[in-house]
Amino acid sequence: MLLLKHCFHRNFKMNFVNEESPVSKKEFPNKSLLLAACAACIGGTFQYGYNISIINAPTKSVQNFINQTWLERFKSDIPEQALTLLWSTIVSIFTLGGFIGASVGGTMAIKWGRKGALLINNVFAIVAALLMGLSYPTGLFELLIIGRLFTGINAGIGICVQPLYLGEIAPTALRGAMAMGTSIFITGGILTGQVIGLNELLGKEEYWPLLLSTTCIPAVMQLLSLPWFPESPRFLLIDKGDNEGCNNALKQLHGEESCDSEREDMERERIIAAGVQAKKPWELFSDRSLSWQLLTILLLNSAQQLNGINAIYFYANYVFQQSGIPDDKIPYAAVGTGACECITALTCGMLIESLGRKVLIIGGYTLMSICCILFTLSLTFQDISPIVPYLSMACVFAFILSFGLGPGGVTNILNTELFTQTARPAAYMIAGSVNWFSFFFIGMLFPFIVTGLQQYCFLVFLVVCCLVVIYIILVVPETKNKTFLEIHNEFQSRGKRKASSADGPRATLLSTPL
Repeated sequence: MLLLKHCFHRNFKMNFVNEESPVSKKEFPNKSLLLAACAACIGGTFQYGYNISIINAPTKSVQNFINQTWLERFKSDIPEQALTLLWSTIVSIFTLGGFIGASVGGTMAIKWGRKGALLINNVFAIVAALLMGLSYPTGLFELLIIGRLFTGINAGIGICVQPLYLGEIAPTALRGAMAMGTSIFITGGILTGQVIGLNELLGKEEYWPLLLSTTCIPAVMQLLSLPWFPESPRFLLIDKGDNEGCNNALKQLHGEESCDSEREDMERERIIAAGVQAKKPWELFSDRSLSWQLLTILLLNSAQQLNGINAIYFYANYVFQQSGIPDDKIPYAAVGTGACECITALTCGMLIESLGRKVLIIGGYTLMSICCILFTLSLTFQDISPIVPYLSMACVFAFILSFGLGPGGVTNILNTELFTQTARPAAYMIAGSVNWFSFFFIGMLFPFIVTGLQQYCFLVFLVVCCLVVIYIILVVPETKNKTFLEIHNEFQSRGKRKASSADGPRATLLSTPL
């Protein structure tokens, strides 16, 4: 009873304050909260971005190493098809590892906690760095394949568990901005990999084993920094029932003066989740109360890979060449694309709490649709005027900016916000698996799409972007400044309205609580 009085008194005070000022009392995250986010991200999604881009620089060097090793073993040069197959395996097995990592990441987060899973995950990165570093002195190119598999597992777990941790440690008013750490560190990882792969740093042929081994550096940095910060307060309270640990974590992350309201929100969620075990991924498909949320993350995570961003990066080198950039300068132009995406991720982080998730993701996909049309036209009429190649280059940067402003940053936030505590880890496993499968699928299918459709392949991506915009407008609610329970209830009411309109009064009676 005292707790209910306290909650009522607290909520009354909060509502009164909100009427006076719509702006959150605390506009910036606590210093400890910000550092915890950085510690989680440096060994989490940073690794994902870093290991995507770092493999591009040593392409010729690794192929020369494979050919040399083959020559020593079999006394003949490796057939061209075999070399292409081995190199493709080294590159693409990363996605298989990511799929495996995403499949086990949610289970690890439930068993060992969000922080514990992130710390354990660093073992994969360190083992991967060791294997790839030893491949050259031992003359075993097979170690590169195994090492890339382990980097994929590390990235898959990181991209599953780290956004989960960020979403649960952040206060409601800053949840979007904090969760943007996922996108910021992915793009930061891509940019860092591009810069370190330049010839002036570790891009020279003799340095490639060292270059691939640098994946251990973020892992070591996380092992040294993350233990100083607490486990997710939500995990401690709702999953483990650790009241004292939750209070201590909230005080460290949010400060003494602003932890009460977050604790009350967690208490409400704990009461609802009392006696409910964390859901398994397959259980989400049979839970009709989560059908719209599940459909939303399936669509958005598949669209994140199928929206044309990979095609833009594929065409970037061709566009740069057509624009007259010398071949030896193209890597620096590629760094420009990485910097462009990083800047938009930071911009999205600053805008997301003022504009909201829905505006940004709709705006991002709409701008990408326009870029698809312009890019198709510019590639079709490439030879009409010397100005057209520069229009193509502008389209490359505009598309990347649009992706970073919306889909690249907001998708991961919605994965967190659309589910409550018991369903969230399983939702991340599903979302991550779909994302990695789509990544693998577009990697396998994309060369055939380009060969068959040439520049008109962007019309396929135009359709994908337009369909996503329509779905978001019709189905996905704005989640800014709403608690997880409020978002869940909004989807519940949507489902009841659908059932009511379909079945009439009978559905209304069935939906009333017993």
